[in-house]
Amino acid sequence: MERKPFRISVEKAWRYFCLTYDIVWNATLMLLIAALCLVCFAAGAGAGYFAFLVKDLAVPSPDKMKSEIYSYEETSHMYFANGVYLGRFRSDLDREAVPLSDVSPYVVQAVIATEDEHFYEHDGVVPKAVIRAIFQEGANTPVKSGGSTLTQQLVKNQMLTSEVSFERKAKEMVLALRLERFFSKEEILEAYLNVVPFGRSSSGRNIAGIQAAAQGVFGVDAKELNLAQAAFLAGLPQNPFVYTPFTADGSVKQDVSAGLRRMKTVLRRMKQAGYISDKQYQEALAYDVTKHFAPPKPSPFERYPFLTMEIERRAKEVIAETFAKRDGHSAKEWGRDLALRRRYLGEAEKALRQGGLRIYTTIDKDIYERMQKVAARYPYYGNDNVYYTKDGKTGKTVAHRQPVEVGAMLIENKTGKIISFVGGRDYGREQLNHATQAHRSNGSTMKPLLVYAPAMEMGVIQPGSIIPDLPLSIGSYKPKNADGKTHGLVTARRALQHSYNIPAVRVYTKIQNRHPVDYLHKMGITSVSKQEEANPTLAIGGTHIGVTVEENVNAYATFANYGSFVDAYMIEKITDKDGNIIYQHQTKPVPVFSPQTSYLMIDMMRDVLNGGTASSVRRYLTFSADWAGKTGTSQDKRDSWFIAVNPSVTFGVWVGYDHPAPLESRYKGLSYSQRTQLLWAQFMNAAYGAKPKLIAPPKRFSMPGGIVRRAYCATSGFSPSSACKKAGLVRYDLYNTKFTPRQGSDDYLIEGRVVVIGEHRYAALETTPEEFVTREVVVNPKLLDQWGINRKTSVGDAFVVSTLKDNGRVPAPPAARLNDNQLVWARHGERDVIGYRVYQVSETGKRQIVAIIKAGETTSFSDLKPGATYYVTAVDIAGRESAPSSKVALPAAQSSPPANSPASADNAENSEAPPSSSR
Repeated sequence: MERKPFRISVEKAWRYFCLTYDIVWNATLMLLIAALCLVCFAAGAGAGYFAFLVKDLAVPSPDKMKSEIYSYEETSHMYFANGVYLGRFRSDLDREAVPLSDVSPYVVQAVIATEDEHFYEHDGVVPKAVIRAIFQEGANTPVKSGGSTLTQQLVKNQMLTSEVSFERKAKEMVLALRLERFFSKEEILEAYLNVVPFGRSSSGRNIAGIQAAAQGVFGVDAKELNLAQAAFLAGLPQNPFVYTPFTADGSVKQDVSAGLRRMKTVLRRMKQAGYISDKQYQEALAYDVTKHFAPPKPSPFERYPFLTMEIERRAKEVIAETFAKRDGHSAKEWGRDLALRRRYLGEAEKALRQGGLRIYTTIDKDIYERMQKVAARYPYYGNDNVYYTKDGKTGKTVAHRQPVEVGAMLIENKTGKIISFVGGRDYGREQLNHATQAHRSNGSTMKPLLVYAPAMEMGVIQPGSIIPDLPLSIGSYKPKNADGKTHGLVTARRALQHSYNIPAVRVYTKIQNRHPVDYLHKMGITSVSKQEEANPTLAIGGTHIGVTVEENVNAYATFANYGSFVDAYMIEKITDKDGNIIYQHQTKPVPVFSPQTSYLMIDMMRDVLNGGTASSVRRYLTFSADWAGKTGTSQDKRDSWFIAVNPSVTFGVWVGYDHPAPLESRYKGLSYSQRTQLLWAQFMNAAYGAKPKLIAPPKRFSMPGGIVRRAYCATSGFSPSSACKKAGLVRYDLYNTKFTPRQGSDDYLIEGRVVVIGEHRYAALETTPEEFVTREVVVNPKLLDQWGINRKTSVGDAFVVSTLKDNGRVPAPPAARLNDNQLVWARHGERDVIGYRVYQVSETGKRQIVAIIKAGETTSFSDLKPGATYYVTAVDIAGRESAPSSKVALPAAQSSPPANSPASADNAENSEAPPSSSR
């Protein structure tokens, strides 16, 4: 009885406990169910939201994904001839793709340890990392670890934008999972390492991809990176322009501690991941990477500005044309449709900047570099020229100083390869490429191309043809020779050898209506239009636009190729980054002249170097070869040229001012033409030092069939007549067998009565006194008429006479006087006076002629006798004689020596001597 309250108390407590338990359990169960419902709702909502975010995402095929992840901007590369590396193409970003096998294992380990430690375990996305990132984003925590794997980073860079949004992140995850399904870890890692940015290189250029980073930061290939270097580079992608050690100009930053701290972080994570041992870790920390930064590297543009710009220009042109042909556009469309050209040039530009192309050129590195040194150091260009312009805003006159410029080009004859060129003296001052882009008058270098070779091809002339180098008028145009003289009847060979202008213009007028400009067009000189053909000055380089050095030199190579024009080129081939050929040059020779004409032209141009206008060249050269060439000078000496060919190469040089001005006639003892020829020779000596077999081939130009040696008459160019042989005027030269000297009649040479006045010869009249007449073999005036020679003009040739017009008046008497025991008088002012008679008058008044002085000779007479009186008369072409001049007398001697003295004997001998004449 006494224990009943206790029992009741326990039962009551148990009942309360059970009730409480049930309540707690039910409440907990309800909370769990509610939480589960909430989680399911959240998951469903999240899944729905995720599905909403990616609903517009087009699922790419494996091929499309491959195309996109490997579609990154890659730097193009340029090469000298024979695959010698030149450098990277100009672009905003340097990148060079490499396979994973060519990357140091340290780089792979460093990147995985730092950027994605579970790279080999996940399927593209790490859920806990994503949840952590979502929580950090939702809670707005100050530290956000991020949740992107390497796969996701690759997708973001190559397949999506850098936009920060949940939609982009959702798409990134889906694409990452799909990428992992179709691509191996090695493929993904290789693509990532070739895409990721690494800041700047030691040249100050932006770099991306591990190979460009290894070269740009440490100057080694990616596979040669050591542990410390790999860790340093692996740390850069997190914040490339904070961690990079270089500034925009390529110099090392004053403070690189941020990059070094990041390197230590990478090394620590590599150790924690078990990739490296503690010993390796300590050795890497002790390694001073700053001492191994790559030194500043001048870009190819900085080292070779003219060359890289020319390669860029030509490569863009050939790629654009190749793309146009690929799309079915004809050459005619490409040449005429400007919109089409702009479109494809734009595509070509993009391909060159981003396509990782390989551009192989014909430029010989050694020869090119040697030529640039010659151009920079040559001491005989001449002084700077100053010209003035008016400032459009202020109206003030502004002075401009300009140096003498140079352009040069070396071409291999057979192939058309441009072996080397000189674009100018200083690209920083003047960017115009004077070898390929500057159009200037080519002066007398035009003569072989437009006049002599076409005329020989047409059969109008041959090397031994006679051409009158006599005064010529074509309307108001009167061509003059450089020396201001005429040289009479000359052969085509001699006219070219000494670069006489008048014969070239005469020959051009004979072929003018047969369209000689067509020959220029066949040889690539398209800047001379058909409309210029009517201009006779075109024969000596008087063009509207001018020609480039490349065009001129290329045209001359036609003669070396026995009449076939081979277009010069610089781009050998272009391949894509996989080695597939995009463009390959193909040589297409164009027939222009016959082998016979070409060889005869070569043989004539040999004489230019042998005693002609380029006779100084051979002594400037340090080697010998079978050279044939031509000089050229434009009006007022504004342009100076020399171009020469040998069996292997053709080389030409132009010298002048950018703003046309006369070159100095002499500078440091050399004429302007000698300075040009010396520069040409120094370029060739430098090239010979690099490639002697190319520059100086042992063989000579071989004479083709169809050429013979024949005799001709030096006064007519005809086959020698008996009169020609009798006069000793037979000469020999080479001829095309189709155009050997024709037979001429015997009457083209006659014996004529000639009055010689200095260098000029005039036909004597019937009344001309015989003492003033010379009998010589001369050209029949009928032949002169055939040549269109105006015989009223003084022409000055050994076999050509002209007419001296009789004025119809008796000449005025000369003005004579005694001067230092000599009778002297002034040269007569009337043109038809042909000479003078000197008279001696005796004491009895008897007169006699003591001297005949021809016009052009010294007007004096010194054989005067003491006490005798003298005077002079003038005689004209018609035989009329003037009145006597004033009389003069030499005073008689004061005393006579003894009769038996020597002086007396001499005087007696002189007194008995007959009158003498003096000339």
